[in-house]
Amino acid sequence: MKKTALVVLMVFALALTASAQTKVNGKAHCAKADPEYMIEVGDKPGHLMGARKAACTWTTPMEIEGAKSTTGTDVATQEVSGSTMRDSGYHNATMDNGDTFTVRFQGSTKINKDNSGPIEGKWTFVSGTGKLKGIKGGGTFKGMAAADGSADVDVEGDYTIAPPPPPPAKKAPAKKP
Repeated sequence: MKKTALVVLMVFALALTASAQTKVNGKAHCAKADPEYMIEVGDKPGHLMGARKAACTWTTPMEIEGAKSTTGTDVATQEVSGSTMRDSGYHNATMDNGDTFTVRFQGSTKINKDNSGPIEGKWTFVSGTGKLKGIKGGGTFKGMAAADGSADVDVEGDYTIAPPPPPPAKKAPAKKP
């Protein structure tokens, strides 16, 4: 009985450790989008829909499971209405060990007359490879879009990585009649 209770307690402790969230943060610089497509909606002046792709560099890497983010790519759709832009997309990042992660983000920018402006939004992990397989979590980002079309953002949040499933149990040999 004591042995069973000890095993149950150990499994519970391991589950708590595996589900603990780890804080993460970093800073990214994304270059001007290339390509970027904008199309007038036509219902009112200044109402546009678009799509963009931008190369990014992690100027302060996010460290996850001992690896550091180095580069990434944003691919997003956007809607501009007057001085507000809303965007939704994905960021695919590469770590210094070759692992990757993908996040989905949604945000908004208050656009100034020179096309600069503050950026803010939320993100969630979608997938990961290597040590990052099974990653979950998310957070927020804040930053500034520059007049030249580039942007700098501070990213913070948390993550968990589910432990790998145990190997399948071996079947006992069939009993002979």
